[in-house]
Amino acid sequence: MTFCIVWEFRVRSQAAAAFEAAYAPDGEWARLFRRDAGYLGTELLRDGGLPGRYLTVDRWRSAAAWQAFRTRHGAAYAALDARCEPLTFAERHLGSFDAIERIPDHPTVPSHRKEPNDAT
Repeated sequence: MTFCIVWEFRVRSQAAAAFEAAYAPDGEWARLFRRDAGYLGTELLRDGGLPGRYLTVDRWRSAAAWQAFRTRHGAAYAALDARCEPLTFAERHLGSFDAIERIPDHPTVPSHRKEPNDAT
């Protein structure tokens, strides 16, 4: 099962480009996380209805892998967090989750919606 950590950020308007560069799947945070074999990837989501609101989803092999990373790289994590702090005016940990099923690595994701002709 994949362990996911979800954060919400409210980004200063003049810092949006820098924020996206730092938090993108190939950004500074991902490069730091890739130092550990337990890291699986990051997703950056921008809210289309509320400018400056973003979510990040960091995926790890397990909660233990995440904790081991924090133990080994805590100083680098804290330093990068301090460098990125001026980009935002609010940051909130929304939670840590175990993924029920992993999204496939291809564009066809099964739909859970019923078609109009489906009998219920």
